[in-house]
Amino acid sequence: MGGAVMMKNIIVPLTSGIIFGIGLVIAGMTNPTKVMGFFNIFGNWDPSLIFVMVGAIAVSMPVFLLLSKKMSAPLFNKEGGFNQQLNKNIDSPLIFGSSIFGIGWALVGFCPGPAISALTQVDGNVFIFFIAMSIGMLIKKRF
Repeated sequence: MGGAVMMKNIIVPLTSGIIFGIGLVIAGMTNPTKVMGFFNIFGNWDPSLIFVMVGAIAVSMPVFLLLSKKMSAPLFNKEGGFNQQLNKNIDSPLIFGSSIFGIGWALVGFCPGPAISALTQVDGNVFIFFIAMSIGMLIKKRF
């Protein structure tokens, strides 16, 4: 495997994922009670998740828009161009999948990214969630 291919296929995504995971830990998004506090709008509501989302969008959107206008393709994906969702149809698989994701997120306080980051906390509940999430992904891939 050549050096450029290794960087493109392994090092850049791994580094990006590690930085993303560190950000999730710093923001407290690997703590399921914090996330569930956001969904508890009639109780002790915790709006901090909104600030994490708005902060991420405020940083990434201008950079993405600027770079996507100046570059024909991402730096490490020259053959694919920028991947943009062109299908704007709202269909039943989208609604069903989004609902399952939202319900699961509200019930246990994890979504895939923070769950992977939370594996570093060596908590049995996180491992159970990760195993269940992985099985769900395998089932989806199979069907």
